[in-house]
Amino acid sequence: MGKEIDLLVNYPKTKRNLEERVASKTEADRAIARQFGFDFFDGDRNHGYGGFHYFARFWQPVIPTFQEYWGLNKNSSILDVGCAKGFMMHDLAQLIPGITVKGIDISKYAIENTIEDMKPHVQVANATKLPFEDQSFDVVISINSIHNLERDECGKALQEIERVSRKGSFITVDAYRNGEEKKRMYAWNLTAKTIMSVDEWVQFFEEVGYTGDYFWFIP
Repeated sequence: MGKEIDLLVNYPKTKRNLEERVASKTEADRAIARQFGFDFFDGDRNHGYGGFHYFARFWQPVIPTFQEYWGLNKNSSILDVGCAKGFMMHDLAQLIPGITVKGIDISKYAIENTIEDMKPHVQVANATKLPFEDQSFDVVISINSIHNLERDECGKALQEIERVSRKGSFITVDAYRNGEEKKRMYAWNLTAKTIMSVDEWVQFFEEVGYTGDYFWFIP
């Protein structure tokens, strides 16, 4: 199996008002967010991002970590599962000229509003059935996406990531290490349908045969 490693260590940390967010989130907000449409990406902040725009400061510091870890170059290929508007893909292509990047997302809205240079490389698809042949990519990355599926579907998505990757993969998922983090996570969460403890996730990876690397999102 892979290992726990924070490949997003250089992703800028945002200052969050946890108490304010927790107090303001309702089940109605979650229902709207889980449609992954305009409201989630570019609507009211109670329903998601409150405006999902490209800023180089987010992913450009992360790409060198990916590049060094997997030895990425112009001959490499990467799939982004849950690519949203393609911002990470754009920065991969900018910083590693010639690299092959592809992306899928469940959101038709996100794909239709993908950053311009990545539009030819993205498509609407479900992570439980990736539209690619076995071992199509050197590396598959999925950041804060597969936990938005029910547990059984989440397992299928992990198996699909395993199937289409040749060399490696990396995912991040919502998790917790103790009771306080669990309480905070469930109050904070807008979209995730599968949330487990760190130990439960590791056991789940073993059960479904996921051998890639992983890390946690803990607010």
